[in-house]
Amino acid sequence: MIRIGGLEPFTLSDYPGKVAAVVFTQGCNFRCPFCHNSSLLEIEHHQSQKLSCDDVCNFFRKRKHQLDGIVISGGEPTLQNNLTSFLITLKDMGYFIKLDTNGSNPKALIDLISKRLLDYIAMDVKAPLEKYEILSGTSLPYEKIKQSIKIISESNIEHVFRTTFVPPLLSDEDILSIKSMIPKNSPYIVQPFIKENALDKTLAQP
Repeated sequence: MIRIGGLEPFTLSDYPGKVAAVVFTQGCNFRCPFCHNSSLLEIEHHQSQKLSCDDVCNFFRKRKHQLDGIVISGGEPTLQNNLTSFLITLKDMGYFIKLDTNGSNPKALIDLISKRLLDYIAMDVKAPLEKYEILSGTSLPYEKIKQSIKIISESNIEHVFRTTFVPPLLSDEDILSIKSMIPKNSPYIVQPFIKENALDKTLAQP
């Protein structure tokens, strides 16, 4: 069963060019100090789960003529064991699917792309490789990040790479270093840091 931490029923800003909704999956393998979705980090939700997979699927069946796309965000969606079957169900309803990912699971990306379950991918590139442990809050094989960038950029699927610019942790030089990691044929954007809900409360201070 896919673990669902929340549902945003309508958005015009999360899926470029589409009227969409956002499904937030529960659980993440990163602990980014600037994360603003801290309630989604733990795989086990301590509160009673508000939405089941069936609830969400029924919602989308009723909204087929009002929505174009669905954003699968998190948390980190590729941690979900049944993500493939969930996306097949949504695709069978006729929806465009956008995946938000931290790029830590290139194997899952290959599987979803090969099954033609994704129409748009947004990957967060947290930092230059030498700062990745600080910005992701965890240690991981950096090679996986490089693999995911390559997989997405060569997928022929619409995509974007993006970085949240956190001034205490990243510099302008870091942004240039990250940009050098992104293939020239791929879009790259820098997002502002929203400090109010940061996981690291020291970053939320004025």
